[in-house]
Amino acid sequence: MDTQTLTSRRRQKVWLDKDAGSIDAFKALVAQKTNLADWPLASGVEKNVLIYDGEAVRAAARDPERRRELMAEWVDAFATGPGVIVIKRAMADLAVVDRATDVFNAIVRAEKEAGKAAGDHFAKPGANDRIWNSLQKHALADPENFAGYYASEALAMASEAWLGRGYQMTAQMNRVNPGGTAQVPHRDYHLGFMSPDQMQAYPGHIHAISPVLTLQGAVAHCDMPLESGPTLFLPFSQSFFEGYLAFGRPEFQAHFASHHVQLPLEKGDAVFFNPALMHGAGNNVSSDIWRMANLLQVSSAFGRAMETVDRDAMCKAVYPALLSARNSASLTPAEIANAIASTAEGYAFPTNLDRDPPVGGLAPKTQNTMMAEALEAGMEPEAFAILVDTQASKRKP
Repeated sequence: MDTQTLTSRRRQKVWLDKDAGSIDAFKALVAQKTNLADWPLASGVEKNVLIYDGEAVRAAARDPERRRELMAEWVDAFATGPGVIVIKRAMADLAVVDRATDVFNAIVRAEKEAGKAAGDHFAKPGANDRIWNSLQKHALADPENFAGYYASEALAMASEAWLGRGYQMTAQMNRVNPGGTAQVPHRDYHLGFMSPDQMQAYPGHIHAISPVLTLQGAVAHCDMPLESGPTLFLPFSQSFFEGYLAFGRPEFQAHFASHHVQLPLEKGDAVFFNPALMHGAGNNVSSDIWRMANLLQVSSAFGRAMETVDRDAMCKAVYPALLSARNSASLTPAEIANAIASTAEGYAFPTNLDRDPPVGGLAPKTQNTMMAEALEAGMEPEAFAILVDTQASKRKP
């Protein structure tokens, strides 16, 4: 056996590069059709998207066996099926949705009056109004309405189906105003929030597991005809292994532009999809529809370390030693980077996106990067300690 060939193949499998993924293989994958006969609990298929009836979901929720059967069907839909489902009338009481809309509008007004400007990861600034952490803000503003809203069986069952018990709910209200432009088609959190250079630092099996760590969803807070710009989807694209790196390339963007699907939604409908599905909010070409959705990003309970660690204190303590090692050349730059990796927080999330927004990219600067930059600049330990405290204060709820 040619060991060099074996080594090369293994390297290419584990370390994907920016050119990974065949456009022809992608086209064949997304050319699949959704056959309703394969999804016996769905009420229909529209444009390759599976449709479920909210009343049937609530009825299934009352029967443990039917509940598990429905959730099992959703798992297959997210994993190997079209990757997206719509639950019509997911919210049983539209008065609850209307009250939540009033709460969100009040929060938007208050934040604008306070001078806050909420950006968007994948859209131009000003194209919409966004409430970061609408989950907590909703709960504090109107606990009774919050409880009625998140009591939804549809929201709970979709989250539990994909992530199991102990899932972590987060939410961001997004309102695309008349004239608001479309998002760039993309995949979502985790790898989807990284640049290609950052993605290439993660081995292939992380590209494979990233989609099972989160579930994306949205609740429609108004009727959303097509002219209002409901989300564009490319069914089956979640199964394209190299998609995190490939989807930003022009040929993949072009195929999305000519083959995506878009469904109108009604107030109280919910849509859930695999975060690896290629998607993006559409253009709001209407003159009078303020298209509001509460975007749900649900995370696995397992995305946590075993122990709580005070990395702020560790950074302050270790920084002088690393600065001395750098100045004396007793450690190489690579060795210093290794030490930083075990000291500082290497991931930008979770954070408070009101105070710590992404600037110049899809994610805020990590503590790891901040520490490396401070060392490179020769920052004094006292100044670095202040920098650590400043960053920590931004990340607090």
